[in-house]
Amino acid sequence: MGGNPSRPRAASIQAAGTLATPRHGLARVLSKAGLCSRTEAAAWIRDGRVRVEGRIVRDPEYPLHDGMRRVSIEGVDVPAPERHYLMLNKPRGLVTTARDERGRDTVYRCLESAGLPWLAPVGRLDKASEGLLLFSNDPQWAAAILDPASGPDKTYHVQVDRLPGEALLAALQQGVSDGGEPLRAKSAMLLRHGARNAWLEIVLDEGRNRQIRRLLEAFVVGVLRLVRVAVGGVALGAVGKGEWRMLEPAERDGLAPASPSAAQR
Repeated sequence: MGGNPSRPRAASIQAAGTLATPRHGLARVLSKAGLCSRTEAAAWIRDGRVRVEGRIVRDPEYPLHDGMRRVSIEGVDVPAPERHYLMLNKPRGLVTTARDERGRDTVYRCLESAGLPWLAPVGRLDKASEGLLLFSNDPQWAAAILDPASGPDKTYHVQVDRLPGEALLAALQQGVSDGGEPLRAKSAMLLRHGARNAWLEIVLDEGRNRQIRRLLEAFVVGVLRLVRVAVGGVALGAVGKGEWRMLEPAERDGLAPASPSAAQR
């Protein structure tokens, strides 16, 4: 991504509202402000680069209890970061994290030469999955998309290792309990099939860890490929593997309302 991650951008923010509610640690505040990842923020804080009301704080979990505290990085004031909203066609084999402790390639490899500010993934796709992955530095927008009660549906095309019948498709929508966690598809339909495998379209209206894989495993169905093709009304379309594009304002707002400052741009 644009810039050296070991050198923080000089910044000053007013930590207010949802960014500074009780029990929110300082590292989380910086991350939610869209300045960096939470891990990166913690490193900056431990290095003594962050001040709260003019005093150096070295505890990443330092609480911001009141509604208005000045937080600065290296003491230089800059405007709040411009909000960005983009979609990436994630290739298989990349992990959805800023840094991987095992040294595996991450999704940020696709964005490293784009000159963008810090952007966080909105949700995740596991290493073996591919397709549409959203990024933004607008935490309110991201939270609205990830809200299980009101967030947009996610549509997947899934290649499975058997030919499904109507009973299986109905069972996927009926759902199962896996370790006490309910798993179900909002809809499941057959797209096409060959002699020994088939492609399904599965729509989810909630986001649980490895939900589709776990749901299919419960019915002894193996996943050969899993591609997210749409989030709400935003489809993967012609974006090539490993490529990305900015969302149009109508696409952005169709998924969730942008924060007020971003909506004015």
